Amino acid sequence: MAKFPPHPGRRPALIAGASSGIGAATAVALAERGYPVALGARRAEICQTLAEKIRADGGEAFAHRLDVTDTASVDEFVTAAEEALGPMEITVSGAGDLEFGRAWTMDPDVFEAQVRVHLVGAQRLAHRLIPGMIKRRRGDFVVIGSDCADRTRPGAGAYNAAKTGVEVLARQLRMELEGTGVRASIVRPGQTLTGMGMNATPEVVGPLLEEWAKWGFARHPNFLRPRDIAAGVVAVVGTPRGAHLVLAEVQPEAPLKDEGTQ
Repeated sequence: MAKFPPHPGRRPALIAGASSGIGAATAVALAERGYPVALGARRAEICQTLAEKIRADGGEAFAHRLDVTDTASVDEFVTAAEEALGPMEITVSGAGDLEFGRAWTMDPDVFEAQVRVHLVGAQRLAHRLIPGMIKRRRGDFVVIGSDCADRTRPGAGAYNAAKTGVEVLARQLRMELEGTGVRASIVRPGQTLTGMGMNATPEVVGPLLEEWAKWGFARHPNFLRPRDIAAGVVAVVGTPRGAHLVLAEVQPEAPLKDEGTQ
């Protein structure tokens, strides 16, 4: 069996989309376990507040504005993060957006914008960060996917296509990076309660949920919490070298049945 050096004692982690939801929860979960974390999002002031809390709790954190749709912003963020914390051993690509709508009625510019955030943004991060990982012969590049990549939902606008693309990108990276020491992985959430899509009106969400139920996507009302997905990220990046947790899918557990109905 091939021998791999263990993970270094210090593993800085970059989290894209760290201002809320899964990204923020991932930053906290990694910091609690001793990972220095670089928090990036367009809402830099929120990242800064979170970084201050992490530092107050004894962790190490850096925050800076990041727009994954802008190559210059990605380069500026990574450069600043590595100056502050050192070379990034871990990247978590979690920047995202969601706007409901039918694929054929959604404004093409809105559709394209969502794809740019989810898919092209992940590729920008890979383009900037993976070469350094290859040079060091180690690293984890993790994308936050979605179970809609496996089970498409109607009315989700560009989200299905974007997340499917992100997961395919990660699978392609895994093949291309084989033998480099760099691991490309997917953490795939099921239905999760975050801020994404919460600006939709009841007039939009009501019929949407009815349609999802018709297609078998609403078996029970339970949702995951962002920290549940963060636990998946922690498991992936914490896997000892020599093993690769390729896909971690996290689904909400259904409510317990009444004893009489079991």
